[in-house]
Amino acid sequence: IMSKGTVVLAYSGGLDTSCILVWLKEQGYDVIAFLANIGQDEDFEAARKKAESLGAKKVFIEDLRSEFVEDFIWPSVQANAVYEDRYLLGTAVARPCIARQQVEIARKEGANFVSHGATGKGNDQIRFELTCYALYPEVKIIAPWRIPEFYNRFRGRTDLMEYAQSRAPADLYLMTKNPEDSPNTPDDLEIEFKNVFVGSPCLSLSGKHGVGRIDIVENRFIGMKSRGIYETPGGTILLKAHLDIETFTMDKEVRRIKQGLGIKFSELIYNGFWYSPECEFVQHCINKSQENVEGKVQLSVFKGQVYILGRESSKSLYNEELVSMDVQGDYDPCDASGFIRINAVRLREHHRLQGFSSTKQ
Repeated sequence: IMSKGTVVLAYSGGLDTSCILVWLKEQGYDVIAFLANIGQDEDFEAARKKAESLGAKKVFIEDLRSEFVEDFIWPSVQANAVYEDRYLLGTAVARPCIARQQVEIARKEGANFVSHGATGKGNDQIRFELTCYALYPEVKIIAPWRIPEFYNRFRGRTDLMEYAQSRAPADLYLMTKNPEDSPNTPDDLEIEFKNVFVGSPCLSLSGKHGVGRIDIVENRFIGMKSRGIYETPGGTILLKAHLDIETFTMDKEVRRIKQGLGIKFSELIYNGFWYSPECEFVQHCINKSQENVEGKVQLSVFKGQVYILGRESSKSLYNEELVSMDVQGDYDPCDASGFIRINAVRLREHHRLQGFSSTKQ
């Protein structure tokens, strides 16, 4: 039988993508399985053997940990990227990193097709495919969970859902301890920022203390609400520390603009537009805002919480003498009277007009 062509499958070794691998072969494709190591706890060699036993023509296991941190996690930390005030975007940030490598393999191997195991109702299908089309415009995408011949043949996620519902909720978390079972003494640590995150053993400490668990209902880009259970232990600590050093070193008005850009950046990541011109522009602006954001933050982690203990920076904008009640310095308190009166002009006019309107009625 003549092959329909070569397809690079984003393979995890799990139930979904294993079924997809076999199904793609049945449809007449040569399948290259691609596994991305972005730091997850995974037996990659076992997954390789499984893919080979299922008929994969080739298997690529790519170590993307460094580029994931440098090219994706760090820009998200700089932006203080949080979707809808709670979700730290761990999964959403990983998808463009994985898809970028997937299309690179496809190009090198002369594959005209890529495939993934994302469902037809979720966000990941959008994130994978927008990245693929941006970086490999002529690629053809095979999304089995959107093909009736595939999803009518399988029960979908029913078996998996029944299994999940039979387990205790605590079993859903893999990286973090239940805060109730975490140590009874806090751990202190220091995180240093200098244009890039310098480092700290924050991930192991945060998981040990149950930091970074959330159970939320979120708004998917595709137009429905869904429940999400996430754990982002290291990211939670980095966010807290970065927010603190940023406020300490950044001009007030610059930070106000940057906060709005951070919200926009979060939405772009969540919706799959990492490789869009608008995302590139927002990242450029955020990078500019970070030029003086450097220093050290001392924290304590305990029972699911992160506590800021202190901070220090050679770029600090905090002037203890200026704000002191005991030292006047270069600030004349009498100037505040004029400042208040000027700001009151608008408020006086607003309420004067309101009073005039109510009198006419």
